[in-house]
Amino acid sequence: MTGTKPLSFLSILLLLALMTPLQEVFPQLEIGADIRPRFEYRHGFGNLFPDNADPAAFVVQRSRLNVDYKLDRLSMAVNIQDVSVWGDTRQIDPADSNNSFSLFQAWVAYEISENWSTKLGRQVISYDDERIFGELDWAMQGRFHDAALLRYNKDRFKADLGFAFSQEGLNFEGNGFFLQGAFTYKAMQFAHLKQTWDRASASFLLLNTGFQDFTDATNTVPDGVYYRHTVGSHFTFPVSALNLIGSAYYQGGKANGSTDLSSYNLALEANYKPNKTLYGLGFEVLSGTDQDGDTKNRSFFPLYGTNHKFNGFMDYFYVGNHANNVGLNDFYAKAVFKTGEKSTLLTKVHYFGANADLSNDADAYLGTEVDLVYTQQLMKAVKLNIGYSHMFASESMSLIKGGRPNDNTNNWAWAQLTIKPTLFSTKKE
Repeated sequence: MTGTKPLSFLSILLLLALMTPLQEVFPQLEIGADIRPRFEYRHGFGNLFPDNADPAAFVVQRSRLNVDYKLDRLSMAVNIQDVSVWGDTRQIDPADSNNSFSLFQAWVAYEISENWSTKLGRQVISYDDERIFGELDWAMQGRFHDAALLRYNKDRFKADLGFAFSQEGLNFEGNGFFLQGAFTYKAMQFAHLKQTWDRASASFLLLNTGFQDFTDATNTVPDGVYYRHTVGSHFTFPVSALNLIGSAYYQGGKANGSTDLSSYNLALEANYKPNKTLYGLGFEVLSGTDQDGDTKNRSFFPLYGTNHKFNGFMDYFYVGNHANNVGLNDFYAKAVFKTGEKSTLLTKVHYFGANADLSNDADAYLGTEVDLVYTQQLMKAVKLNIGYSHMFASESMSLIKGGRPNDNTNNWAWAQLTIKPTLFSTKKE
């Protein structure tokens, strides 16, 4: 896309803000920024570190401009962003170079009645703990959906119905969808229902995702659509001094055009906060397929969630990887210490094991990961995060990571500064 389209949309919003004060209804316009540089040192991030290689180091930055507009029952939002690595563009950039500028969100919402509304366009879809649907805010580019939502909200009950149909262009014939990768769907329908109480909540998700099937290995001849079904529930409730968070999901339908799918995901976490320190214990089980094969695909994949926040921050599992693999048993403990008036330290330890059988009856134990994250609120709109993670991989980890050696050092360090100021606002205090 070119840079003129979102800028033109911004111009329209600003014009509306200037014109509508002449009316009786007071418009609300807010413009904000999200500037987020992050330095990373990678020595075994996402995969085991190979022999005879050098570590990677870089600075990646998100520069996002957020515009929100509301007038009576109408709401609109536009988020434009640039995501780039420091140095990836020549200082004198030729006109034909790759452009990292993109449109993250552009949606309009309308309140049909007191309880019903609709939301149309490019938007973030995020529910519950973001396991199945999430904003993916850790990734600089984030995650969006081009979709239509019909929403119901009354008292403490909410219901969303979502619909999407994807095409790459304005076709004259046919509707084959050739944009492949990372569970990119051709069609999607879902229902998300949620009830909240004083200290508890429960939700139900029914998701149907359709993917383009092809008659050939080169993915050039469309042949219908196959569907993956995801159904499940997420809940939170207190038990005495504990706060329990859990979920259960099942995936069925097709893993691809010719393979049946039957998989599950179970998770439970208990948190306890006696004073200023939070303690937590939990587990997550994601079913997998035996490494030597099965008649069905039994590998659960959490699809469109913020997967970085689960199963260790080093992204060894389900962050663009580990699909159709042996699954995962993740047992973990965490503590969040308050280190100052505006600072905390998170410590977390994961014990990873394969859910399905590995080849040659190899040990199911995959490794142990230690994560440390320090957070300091520097001022109202500025936050600093510093993190370090270390993976202690077993020999079995090599079996699911392409045979890479497990005995090299695998660690990752990062530092991120997040600046999110409000630049302009007409909202009344």
